Amino acid sequence: MREIFSIPGAPKPIGPYSQAVKANGTLYVSGQIPLNPQTGDLVLDSIENATHRVMQNIQALVEEAGMQMKHVVKMSIFIKDMGQFSQINNVYAQYFTGDFPARETVQVADLPMGVPIEISCIAIENN
Repeated sequence: MREIFSIPGAPKPIGPYSQAVKANGTLYVSGQIPLNPQTGDLVLDSIENATHRVMQNIQALVEEAGMQMKHVVKMSIFIKDMGQFSQINNVYAQYFTGDFPARETVQVADLPMGVPIEISCIAIENN
């Protein structure tokens, strides 16, 4: 059985996909960009603020699915500038306590809507 999550606390999809899908106790969160769900505006004033916005969007989806950030086991980070890696890490670390999830960070040529960062994740219940 799978359950689709679409909440006002995360940006609406800009394409044919779901914000998050939960199947057999595993939550798959689609790539989130620094889009403010309340205003519809992109948060682009700094990579730190953009990263906070992305992580807040992810956290909203994880919590809507009845989980917490401690249930996240895998993160995928896509960035346009590897030179911003340390700033992203500093913000990212604030959303976890204890053990961090597995992760990869990949520099890409471009991202949807020209944003500097996109992050997706996988979370597992009872983790």
